[in-house]
Amino acid sequence: MADSSTLVSETGRSLLADSSVLDSKIIETSKENVFRATVLDVEAEEMPQIETRVVLVQEAGKREELLEALEEIKMPYIKTDSIEELGDSDSPEFETIFVVSDFQAPIFSNLCKADCRVIGPPVVLRCAQKGEPLPFSCRPLYCASMLNLVLCFTGFRKKDELVKLVTLVHHMGGIIRRDFSSKVTHLVANSTHGDKFRIAVSLGIPIVKAEWIYKAWEKRNEIDFCAADDDFRNQFKVPPFQDCMLSFLGFSDDEKANMEEMTEMQGGHYLPVGDERCTHLVVEESTVKDLPFEPLKKLYVVKQEWFWGSIQMDARAGESMYLFEKSESPDFKKSVSLLSLSTPNSNRKRRRLKETLAQLTRETDMSPFPPRKRPSAEHSLSIGSLLDISNTPESSTANGETPKSCARPSKNSTPLPLKQSARWQVAKELYQTESNYVDILTTIIQLFQVPLEKEGQLGGPILAQEEIKTIFGSIPDILDVHTKIKEDLEDLMINWTESKSIGDIILKYSKDLLKTYPPFVNFFEMSKETITRCEKQKPRFHAFLKINQAKPECGRQSLAELLIRPVQRLPSVALLLNDIKKHTAEENPDKITLERAIESLKEVMTHINEDKRKTEAQRQFFDVVYEVDGCPANLLSSHRSLVQRLETVALGDDLCDRGEQVTLFLFNDCLEIARKRHKVIGAFRSPHGHTRPPASLKHVVLMPLSQIKKVLDIRETEDCQKAFALVVRPPTELNNKLLSFQMTTEDPCKEDWLKMLCRHVANTICKADAENLIYVADPDSVEVNTKDMDSTLSRASRAIKKTSKKVTRAFSFSKTPKRALRRALMSHSATEGRSPSSNESYIGSRLTSSSSLAGVPSPSLVSLPSIFERRSHTLSRSTTHLI
Repeated sequence: MADSSTLVSETGRSLLADSSVLDSKIIETSKENVFRATVLDVEAEEMPQIETRVVLVQEAGKREELLEALEEIKMPYIKTDSIEELGDSDSPEFETIFVVSDFQAPIFSNLCKADCRVIGPPVVLRCAQKGEPLPFSCRPLYCASMLNLVLCFTGFRKKDELVKLVTLVHHMGGIIRRDFSSKVTHLVANSTHGDKFRIAVSLGIPIVKAEWIYKAWEKRNEIDFCAADDDFRNQFKVPPFQDCMLSFLGFSDDEKANMEEMTEMQGGHYLPVGDERCTHLVVEESTVKDLPFEPLKKLYVVKQEWFWGSIQMDARAGESMYLFEKSESPDFKKSVSLLSLSTPNSNRKRRRLKETLAQLTRETDMSPFPPRKRPSAEHSLSIGSLLDISNTPESSTANGETPKSCARPSKNSTPLPLKQSARWQVAKELYQTESNYVDILTTIIQLFQVPLEKEGQLGGPILAQEEIKTIFGSIPDILDVHTKIKEDLEDLMINWTESKSIGDIILKYSKDLLKTYPPFVNFFEMSKETITRCEKQKPRFHAFLKINQAKPECGRQSLAELLIRPVQRLPSVALLLNDIKKHTAEENPDKITLERAIESLKEVMTHINEDKRKTEAQRQFFDVVYEVDGCPANLLSSHRSLVQRLETVALGDDLCDRGEQVTLFLFNDCLEIARKRHKVIGAFRSPHGHTRPPASLKHVVLMPLSQIKKVLDIRETEDCQKAFALVVRPPTELNNKLLSFQMTTEDPCKEDWLKMLCRHVANTICKADAENLIYVADPDSVEVNTKDMDSTLSRASRAIKKTSKKVTRAFSFSKTPKRALRRALMSHSATEGRSPSSNESYIGSRLTSSSSLAGVPSPSLVSLPSIFERRSHTLSRSTTHLI
């Protein structure tokens, strides 16, 4: 393999030798010369000066940007088509640097054989951009894409391929190391086997394919390109299961399908169990006790933790730490148990066992999780694993990472009183459940939150800090409060008397509970959504959850199931306090204290529910703002809440074209009217990478409810179905306007919607008679008809109308909207009480001429003043009739 081989070039120099050796010698020599120059100034002045000049060879001399760059750094240059033309290239008076555009041309080979300094055009342009002198390089340097990068190779067996890769790295300014060391920045791997690969994984060194070098060379002419850029490099990283053939044993069909899909996503392949080509057999150790066949020597039989650990750290993990071990045979276990019972100390062991069982009978174990392993075993496992970035609470305590809330160890077991009262029994249950709850919160923090927040994770951060904060929220604050409650309850149980007050403990921390619980409970649904989304989009987070949720501390529960415990805890405590109060005597002072404690918990839960309702309302606000393009900023207000959303179709032309889909957002004091967008732009992407769908609605008007003068319930007829209208008067108008709509949804029904609307209108204008705002009207009296709304002819008519309007506006120089002209004409007619002026006639004539230019008749723009006067007259007559 290439790991142990040394390739020799034509000049006899090792290609894989450290290319930094000569560079370091040059630097040391230059430093020594500088030192001597400062000491021996006189001698330095007498030394002859060597002038540096640049020779632009062939195509390089024809590039104007190169000439400008050399002039900018004040470097003399000459142009030449061949080396023969340059007679004094070996003159000691000049330090000649050749600029060659093509490193594959014959002239480049001739310059290399003559041991000349050769650079590429990107080097000159980069130096001019940064204001730096031309670099000194002992090898031809085309660009600086891999400047300061130290590369090491492993797994390459073909000499020609390795020679080509090493040459390209040198041309891009990179350094090659034959032996792996801490100075190596990147490992180029053709295989996932070998010591170099294993060391790079343990040190977190990026491991890439050879394609990374080839693609970087393709970008050699980009001056600002850097091959070490994360986005570029991650495209060529070696996947965890490259060269691996996996089989899965003991998993359910769904789990097996999921793991097979993950295998292909991570660069591997899967085969049926027993296939001789298989390299790894992944076993579910909890269900498989023995293998159905004798495995080959080359086959790795590993636990599922190896599979998920490799995905989590984004590199293939070492198999030796995760090898599957066969369970001991039943005959062997039986012989061991018989041997132990036949020893002279068997009677003593039986007596000790009987006492232990009696103790377990008296004190019921209420732990929410299965029995745990002995701490020494867990500690040894966590130390031996390079993958286990999430430590158990015990091992974290040993490493000094335990929070202050978990630092105090539990006291000795509670002594049993001579006579166990019912009050003591319930108090004991309260303490045990509180202790279990603290253990669960500790597990959430130590097993999940701390590892995710840990710096220097192998493969980089699993989640962003914003996502971690969203998932865990105020869990650490909740843990601190309940740790204190547990300690107080523990002291109370140790020094138990019937007069001890349990209610005082809850009252003592009621303000802390009120402060810590609402932020978590209100955003619990968002926390679950974040977990689900990240688990689907980020395989490393999915693997992280799989590893930790399989540990005994979690009791086979998912992170989302553990996080629901804080939501359930306060109601559970309230029920236990009620039970304690039932078994507390009337003369006991704790009776009144318990009632106050229960009321304080109810107050906390009420505050949580109220806060959650406000939070949901705020989320609905932002949903409306994001959904409606051009939504006014003043819609957001602390006193405003969304009441109902209604999908309708416009029956008039006042707000938008007849037949357009319109959405009404009813708030407690205003009505937001938006229409469906005809053209939707691309999705919005936040700085944290979250993609938001594009706005589907366009803002039309935000109307205060005080402008609604009447609500018309239009009678149901054969030609008019589910229609209603609003009589409104904007502050800039003297006449009423009629806005008519047809409901397109069954929920809510029209009657409920109109009552709801009138109730909030009445509240806004401070009237008690909300029902008096509703009037029943005939469709003919308000000229409303829904018969043709869904017909093909109507849809075609609306399409022609939109096309006509687009063409008309295309030939209009002012681009003034039609509705704006109507409002201007209407306002002028109402204030002046006379016919439109000559200017208005001129506007009408311009619109008419624009329509004729378009070649499409536009009825909506002909006789505009007469049409608007007729509609205003009809609306005034209908409103007067209703009054």
